[in-house]
Amino acid sequence: MSELIPFGDRLEAVFAAYGRLCVGIDPHASLLAEWGQPDSADGAREFGLRVVEAAADRVGIVKPQVAFFERHGAAGYAALERVLREARDAGLIVIADAKRGDIGTSVEAYGAAWLRPGSSLEADAMTVSAYQGLGSIEQVMLAAEAAGKGLFVLAATSNPEAAAIQRAVLQQSSRAGATVAQAIALGVTGWNQGRADATTRALGSIGVVLGATTDLALAGIDVDAEPPRPGLPVLAPGFGHQGAEPRELRTRFGSYTAGVIASESRSLLSAGPDGIADAIARRADEYGAAVG
Repeated sequence: MSELIPFGDRLEAVFAAYGRLCVGIDPHASLLAEWGQPDSADGAREFGLRVVEAAADRVGIVKPQVAFFERHGAAGYAALERVLREARDAGLIVIADAKRGDIGTSVEAYGAAWLRPGSSLEADAMTVSAYQGLGSIEQVMLAAEAAGKGLFVLAATSNPEAAAIQRAVLQQSSRAGATVAQAIALGVTGWNQGRADATTRALGSIGVVLGATTDLALAGIDVDAEPPRPGLPVLAPGFGHQGAEPRELRTRFGSYTAGVIASESRSLLSAGPDGIADAIARRADEYGAAVG
C-alpha cells in the first residue's frame, strides 16, 4: 500500500510545479452556448472534459462548480462523475465546489460522498459551510485528513450580502470579540496546528475560502500578522472576471500568500474551446511572475 500523502503536502508540490492558478469548471447556460454545446448534461460533460484537457499539464488544480451539473439532475451528476474521474486521472487536484454543511451523520454523509476514496464523486477537496459552528464539521475534518483529502471552509466571501454575517462580532464564544470570518480562520488555523505532525508541514490540510475582492481587514482577517505554521491553505475566488489581478496577490493576502490558490473561471472559460488552453498558459505565467 502506498504511503498516504497529506493534502497540504500535495498542494505544496502543485504550487512548486505549476503555480497558484486554479481553473473553475462552470458550465452555466451562457458559456455552454458560447462553446457550441447544448444546455444539457451532455453539454456540461463535454464542456468539463474540454476544460480538463486544456488544464492538464498547464496548471495543477481545477474546481468544478457542482451546482451547474446538479441542475441537470441525475444525468448531470453522471456527467460530473466523468469529469471528476478524468481530472483526477490527469493528475489534477480537484476541488469540488459543493459548499455542503450540516450536523451529525448528515454532514458525515456529505463528506463520504465527496471525499471517500472510491466514491463515484471522489474529489481531492471540497468546500464546506460551518454556519452551524466549526465543531459541526469536525468529523468531516477528521475523515478528510484520514483519507489525505482537504477542506475549504467558507470564511470571508466576496459577495456583498455576506458582509453583515461574516463581519458580525461574536458575543458568546471562546473567540468573543472576533468577527465570524476571523473566528473561522483562527479555528481552522488552530486545528491545523493541533495535528501531531504540524511542525513538519509547510501547509495544513484544512483551509478557508477568502474572496480576493473582499476587504479582509473589515472581515477581521489580519494579512500583516505573522504567518501561521503550518501555513493556511486559502481558496481565493475573485481573480480575473471579478476584478482581482495576479499582481495584487501579495498585497491582498500578505502573510497568507504562501497558501493562496487563485481561482478563475469566466475569465478563462470565455476564451472558448479553441482558446482556453492558451488563456490558461498565459494566466499561469502571470501568477508565476507575481509570486515568484
